[in-house]
Formats: sequence, C-alpha cells, structure tokens
Amino acid sequence: QVQLVESGGGSVQTGGSLRLSCTASEYTYSINSLAWFRQVSGKEREGVAAIYTGGGSTYYATSVKGRFTISQDTATAKNTVYLQMNSLKPEDTAMYYCAAEGRWIAPSFAFRPSEYTYWGQGTQVTVSS
Repeated sequence: QVQLVESGGGSVQTGGSLRLSCTASEYTYSINSLAWFRQVSGKEREGVAAIYTGGGSTYYATSVKGRFTISQDTATAKNTVYLQMNSLKPEDTAMYYCAAEGRWIAPSFAFRPSEYTYWGQGTQVTVSS
C-alpha cells in the first residue's frame, strides 16, 4: 500500500509563490502516473497538473498553465512530485491533493480522480487578495 505525504501548503498574498511536495512512503518503481488535484468545499475535485514518470510528459489545466509547474524527483527511488505555484490568485485557494497510479493513464483521463488509486491527505493553500 503506497502512502503519499504532502507538504508545503500555506497562506500567501496574491502574486506569491508556494511549492508543494508529495513523497511516497516506499519504493515506487511501479508508479507511472502522478498528479495534483485541488478541491474547494462543496465543489468537485479538479485536476491541476499531471506527470508521467516514464517519459516525464506533463499536462496542465488551462487555469494554471504558465503559472504552475509539476516536476518529479526519482533520485531516491521514492518518487517525489512537486508543484511549483507562481503568480497565485485568490481562486487558487483550495485543498491540494497528490494522487498516484501504478498504470499509465491516457492524457485525456489524467484529470479524472477515479483513475487514481493512491491519494495524499491534502495540504491547504490559501491566497489572499
């Protein structure tokens, strides 16, 4: 059972930056798809960014493209995925979740929460105006 631990959330002002981290609890050579989602209370969870560990291809939601960057660090064999968030806006305020899946997920499905088996506990990001 893979456990994902997120960190890096916090409160910033509009235009600020945060870097979220998500580290797997064990060796995750079998993880092929990683993603960040976010959710506001009362709304559906939405995909923000996804990355494929094999080739490193990345995908972004339109609302964050050009501002957020997803990256991975597999040097330790415990996959760590980062989400660098720049030029933050109040509408970016949400609980951010890391998700992982052993199989490769087609890009058109990368932002479907149901495609992912493993989830972190979430880290809150609050952007004030």
